[in-house]
Amino acid sequence: MDWLSRLIFEDAEALVIDKPSGLAVHPGPTTRESLEQYLPELRLGFQRPPSPAHRLDRDTSGCLLLARNPKALKRFSAAFEQGEVAKTYLAILDGVPDQEEGSIDLPLAKHSTREAGWRMVVDTKKGKPSTTHWRVLARKDGRSLVEFTPRTGRTHQIRVHAASGIGIPIVGDPVYGSGSGPTLLHAWKLEMPRAGKQAINAVAALPASFINAGFEV
Repeated sequence: MDWLSRLIFEDAEALVIDKPSGLAVHPGPTTRESLEQYLPELRLGFQRPPSPAHRLDRDTSGCLLLARNPKALKRFSAAFEQGEVAKTYLAILDGVPDQEEGSIDLPLAKHSTREAGWRMVVDTKKGKPSTTHWRVLARKDGRSLVEFTPRTGRTHQIRVHAASGIGIPIVGDPVYGSGSGPTLLHAWKLEMPRAGKQAINAVAALPASFINAGFEV
């Protein structure tokens, strides 16, 4: 993997990389390959490898923030937990919404069964508050390019809100739609203010899968 070509932002305490679709951030029981095994290649002159400050789904491409030391990791993680990081995603939906834009406020909870495994579901009684703003950017061949701005950071939030809030799943989503993967979801922009330092601003170019589908920004 040519990580230098995927480096979007770099300073003494932070890196932002354009994570490719299909690469998990952390290893798991069924995950043979993950970003963790490549982190030593991202030391870029530092003694210790960087650490992810948040996560993206395996299929989700785009901006991933890495901390280059433990103190920075602690501050970055707290910024995500406190909602101080602005994130903008792009997704191709398997249909066209009736409205141009809107807000989705549906609480989400993790639901698990032995037969189907786990997924996130809308749960108005036990779910955690989850809010996402969205707007349509383009339409083509019965599909749409939609910008999502999550105000909370729940697992699979955009995927569930697209399918259950807008009523149209993301193209390729095998869990919340009828696709077989990959899920066409891209972490487009990331912005994080820092006290006494320049804010982290990163923009990840659209991946080939979006361009091949006929969408550009």
